[in-house]
Parts: sequence; structure tokens; C-alpha cells
Amino acid sequence: MRTFGVEEELLIVDPVTGEPLALADALLSGPAQDGPAQGGPAQDGPAQDGPAQDGFDTGPTLEEIDGPDTGLSHELKLEQIETQTRPCRTYAELLHQIRRGRGLASHAARHHGARIAALATSPVDAALHTTPDPRYAIMLERFGITAHEQLTCGYHVHTSIESPEEGVMVLDRIRDKLAVFTAISANSPYWRGLATGFESYRTQAWNRWPSSGPSAIFGSLAAYRRVVRRLIETGVLLDEGMVYFDARLSRHVPTVEVRVADVCLRAEDAALIAVLIRALVETSVREYHAGIEPAAVPTALLRMASWQASNFGLRTELLDFGTFRPEPAADVVWSLVEYLEPVLAEQGEFDLVQAGVAAILGRGNGAIEQRGVAERWSESNGGTPDATGLAAVVEHAVQITMRSEKDESDTKPQPVLTWVRQDWREAPG
Repeated sequence: MRTFGVEEELLIVDPVTGEPLALADALLSGPAQDGPAQGGPAQDGPAQDGPAQDGFDTGPTLEEIDGPDTGLSHELKLEQIETQTRPCRTYAELLHQIRRGRGLASHAARHHGARIAALATSPVDAALHTTPDPRYAIMLERFGITAHEQLTCGYHVHTSIESPEEGVMVLDRIRDKLAVFTAISANSPYWRGLATGFESYRTQAWNRWPSSGPSAIFGSLAAYRRVVRRLIETGVLLDEGMVYFDARLSRHVPTVEVRVADVCLRAEDAALIAVLIRALVETSVREYHAGIEPAAVPTALLRMASWQASNFGLRTELLDFGTFRPEPAADVVWSLVEYLEPVLAEQGEFDLVQAGVAAILGRGNGAIEQRGVAERWSESNGGTPDATGLAAVVEHAVQITMRSEKDESDTKPQPVLTWVRQDWREAPG
């Protein structure tokens, strides 16, 4: 069984207003000695720490956080912090690591009067502050508003590979299925005080970078390296770290890194997505060894699938990864599970995945949850999200981010559809 691990980007928020707070430096430097951090770039500073008068989950103490060390690090904006798990082998192990990373970040935030929220964009507007770093300073100068506004929180899944050559064979075979993960994880319907009309607006904001989005079929490691080299030689990108393909070879560890997902509200959903991606990687390797060529889907069609997933999430229709015609979102998700069933069953994960997917389709992804909270708190405004409603969204997110157990009512399994997809080339018209 391949090892896998994840990186989660989380917002640092004010527990009263829901505003993002520029406290990453403070969180990473250690506990505050006398209340909130002083001298930081946040204009108004965070609320004082103390008893949970606002309904927020207090989160675990350090003594309650066990297991191997989980990393915390900076990201582009000081209003966010990244967690990293160690390589894991099982869903349970990865879920524990994800929760532990969130617990560490929450514990650090509470020392400075803040909280953390697994939100892919900020529902509440605030001034943004870039992490002091020479590379980030160049990005701000070169990419302007794209870099200035880029407070987005993604979820990156790393799956081990035997060699870079194998990794490229995987990239070529998973590219047509990645949009499904955008839909499942969608958790960003609001952008700095605005209702966007998208389920994953993070995807739209992120795709303003010049190298982001789906990639073409490479065919070999040499071709992959040549494309990366040519992109850097254009002078548009600073370095290989800015090659923001939907999936890429990691520069530092022997993994394929899938980067299309929003950070998930619920740790269980995050771990489930990682299990599905690992099964997709393993399935792709087996297809390669069986001599099955990657589906030669035009990159333009992949962009349509990504946009559709970003816009509609699980609400209506996705583009089916066999025909690239619109189909009910639930059908497309279940067809992905069916496609991965042989590997999932062999690894003892099929029942777990069925229950997890049924739970997400039953209650909705993070975007659906956010919208429901905002509308309930904004009824006096005709249902249009107002400041109170958006602050309530953040409060809800803080609570769910630190939730340690699923509601048993979420786990009722649903039947898997067994209809057969057409190949995209056989689609009429």
C-alpha cells in the first residue's frame, strides 16, 4: 500500500468578527506572554483570549495532542498557516494526523486570541498582509493584484511513487478525473464579503496564476522536465516552485502532488479525498503496466470540467470524465468510486469510501454548509448574506474544523451506481 500525506492551508481568524488576522509569524514564534501578539501587521489586533463566550470550540490542549510531530509553516499571506502530515498508510492514521495538525494550529492561535478555520477563502473582508520573504516580495511586484489578493487555502495530497518516471505515467492518466475532487471538496462560495456564485471560488482565484490548471499529456519524464524547463526559461515564473499544475511531481519528496482541492471543513472529508486520490494513483500505475494508454482528452475539455466543478460543485451537474458531457453530480462521483473499486476493495477501503461519499452527498460539501449558515443568519436581509451571516459562517467553520467525531446520521451508505460510461471520443456530436 502506497504511503500518502497531505498539506492543509488554514485561515487565522478573529473569533468575534470572523476577519482573517495577520498572525502567522506570531503563531510560529511561540505563545504570547501577555495576551495577543504585539507589533504585528494586523491593524486592529485579535480579540483577547479567554473563556469561550462566543460559542467557539476551545480546541485541544497540547497535552491532548499526541502522535508524531506535524509541521506548521508559513504561506503567502500572514493570515494563513499550513499544516503538514507525515507519510501515512491508513485512513485512520491520516485522519489522526490531520486532526493533530489542526489541533496544533488551533492551540497556537488561541495563545494569541485567534482561532483557525478550514475555509478555502475568507467570507469576511479585511486588509491582507504578505509574509515577509524576498521571493514573495518579487511575486508581489511581478504579479500585482493576483499576488496581493491571493488569500486562498488549498489541500494538497501527496502519494508515493517508485520513481519520477512512474510519476509522469500517473500524471498522464489521472488528469481527466481531477475535476471531481474540486467538486467534492468545494468550500469557498464567499470571497471577502461577496457571494461569488461559485462553489469553489478558490479555484477561480488560483487559476489566475500563469502556470495553473490542467496539463497536457507528457508521455515521458524527459518531456515533463522539458516543459518545466521551458516554462521557467520564459522568465514569467520565478522558479520551479511556481509550476502550479493541477498535479505535478513534488520537488522535495518522491510523490505525485494533487493540488485541485479546497481545504475541507471536515477532517473526515479531507482524509476520504486522500484515500480516493491514492487509489487513483495506484489504479493509474496498474493501467500503465497493463499497457493502457492515457485518455487523450484535450486540455481545453479539462478546463471546462474544472470550471464546471468550481461553479456548481455537487449542486447540479458535473462533466462526466468518460464522455465530458454533463451528468448529475452524484452519478459522476459514484462512477469515480466504481472505477476505483478494485483497488479500494483490495486495500480494505471500499466500504469506508462508500460511507464517506454517501455522507458528503447527503449533507453537502463545505460550500453548501457555508451557504446554509449564511442564509439562516441573514433572513432579515431577504437571505442575502450580510456581515452577521458571514461572521456566523466563520464561527461555524471554526467549530467544524476542530470537530473530532462525525454524527452517526452522516454515515448511512447509499448504493453505488453501476452504469457504464462512454469514452469521451464516442460522445455524440
